[in-house]
Amino acid sequence: MRRWHHILLTFLAFASMPGLAAAQEPTLVPEVSQREINIQYGFTGAELLLFGALVAPGSSSGKQTDIVVVLKGPVQPIIVREKQQIAGIWVNAESTEFRSAPGYFAVASSRPIADIVDDKTAAIYELGLDYLQLSPAGSIDPEEQRRFTAGLVDLKSRGGLYGESGNSVTISESVLYQARIQIPSSVPVGTYTAETFLIQDARVLAAAVREVEIRKFGFEGFLAWMAEDMSFIYGLAAVTISLLFGWAAGNFFRRD
Repeated sequence: MRRWHHILLTFLAFASMPGLAAAQEPTLVPEVSQREINIQYGFTGAELLLFGALVAPGSSSGKQTDIVVVLKGPVQPIIVREKQQIAGIWVNAESTEFRSAPGYFAVASSRPIADIVDDKTAAIYELGLDYLQLSPAGSIDPEEQRRFTAGLVDLKSRGGLYGESGNSVTISESVLYQARIQIPSSVPVGTYTAETFLIQDARVLAAAVREVEIRKFGFEGFLAWMAEDMSFIYGLAAVTISLLFGWAAGNFFRRD
């Protein structure tokens, strides 16, 4: 947290200079508690603290100032399949593929999104689950796309990978803010973007981005590296280990 205190002291000293706060452009200084989150054996999740300082013209005159934080990443192609019950059996029916769906998507805001911005602004900046922009791999009927998008959001939300929380960003003295976002144990590895928006009178006045790296560490990291960068050796080793276990099990049962 030393970085947090250093940022605030520097920022507040700068902003408190006579006449400067009123004249300057909207300013946003965000930070995150961890730039790296390591996943290793026994990982049960983590809590990411996003905090910072802000100065917006008019914030001292009683105008409502809001903060929205969007934590997203990494994007990946995904196929969404719809299941139907036929003769008492659930089978795969229609499906669609999205080219770039975030593996994780969480939104935290100082008030409910509907009370902060209109639908158009929320859609431009993806401020909420209802405004998540997914690109289908091919042509698709708009109504069908909305259905599959809603299905993907519901599936990810039940798995703890998508979420939205209004009234979860606290703003102190119209200058300091903080938000806490839960990272589940099933979170995918990769580079995440934490984008913070300063909003006033339903307008986005400033935005800033910080990156967070989530990676596997220890033996799990070694296996992930082998599977990605040395896939042939990884596959050969997996087959060899399976054969050895099968041979050992066969010998054990033959003795009995």
